[in-house]
Amino acid sequence: MKKISLLLPCLLVGLWQLACSLRPGAYDLVASPAGVLAGLADLCLTGMPPGRLLPGHILYSLSRIFFGFSLAAACGVPLGILSGGNPKARALVMPLIDFFRPIPPLAWIPMAIIWFGIGFRSAVFIIFLGAFFPIALNTCIGVATVDRGYLDVARTFNAGRLDIWRKVLIPGAVPSIFTGLRLGLGIGWMTLVAAEFTGVRQGYGLGYMIMTARDLQRIDEVMAGMAVIGLIGLAIEWGMTKLAGHILGGRRVGQWIRI
Repeated sequence: MKKISLLLPCLLVGLWQLACSLRPGAYDLVASPAGVLAGLADLCLTGMPPGRLLPGHILYSLSRIFFGFSLAAACGVPLGILSGGNPKARALVMPLIDFFRPIPPLAWIPMAIIWFGIGFRSAVFIIFLGAFFPIALNTCIGVATVDRGYLDVARTFNAGRLDIWRKVLIPGAVPSIFTGLRLGLGIGWMTLVAAEFTGVRQGYGLGYMIMTARDLQRIDEVMAGMAVIGLIGLAIEWGMTKLAGHILGGRRVGQWIRI
């Protein structure tokens, strides 16, 4: 199965290399796979700008995604649980979420710069906005759609409100919460790189690195940076999938509930 999943990417890379070999002049617009590898080596050994190596850019970007995503999870999960389990809270919160959710996080970049300046906090704010809404919405839906039969059974055993929250609603929403976290982290990673295009000072970050390479007309390093972003995003998705599989363990929703 793994060999089949690698077949199409390998074929596309081969066609890409062949097309660049047949049209050498196209290198000004698109680097060949060999050129991308050379650009990646330059980013690791020389850096972009010179002296600022690729591992440093990766660490700075990961630190921003860590703080932004952690803040989004710390706010989104409790708010989603509260609004999902309380109809009055849901009626109060959901109109605001429905209003702000369609606004692209990148549209907030000018306001983020005004509020937080050009730097770390501005990028973290944009990541927070990208990750918050899928986390809060999926958590809310997960809590609100827990089978009412479990609630009836809990009340039959005279379970109090706290026990219903602790043993029925929150455990029953665990799969949806993980779905929200997974989506939020993926969207946060995409917004991070775009926020680094304009929302960070001269320094470190994959977005800043790509913009600097573009200004210097280093197409190979631009595409190498894009490949790094894709590989890290793939690793994040793989890690979240493995973590969810390990924690959920293939159990059904009802198996999380303890009455």
